[in-house]
Amino acid sequence: MVAPRTCPDTVLADRAYGSKTNREYLRSRGIRAVVPEKKNQVATRKKRGSKGGRRPAFDATTYRNRNIVERSFAYVKQWRGLATRYDQLAITYRAAVVISAILTWLRQ
Repeated sequence: MVAPRTCPDTVLADRAYGSKTNREYLRSRGIRAVVPEKKNQVATRKKRGSKGGRRPAFDATTYRNRNIVERSFAYVKQWRGLATRYDQLAITYRAAVVISAILTWLRQ
């Protein structure tokens, strides 16, 4: 049985993915983009004045939650075996991921 395709409600990304093309693509699919503007995009928009358009919507509270995910990846990367995928068997790799998650959870 094939699972139905799902579409995310929101995409959280860093400034590198804040281009007009990416925003238009997400908007055409009905996905809300939470991406901060680059400084040069802000300057260009302001330089154009009223023809520069309005700035894209940005939800700072939702963007702050992205930091939690980024920190989680940073904790996992501290485990050399997980970061470089030395394990040959999937079950061994999964065990290392679970142990890493448990230790991260206990650290909190």
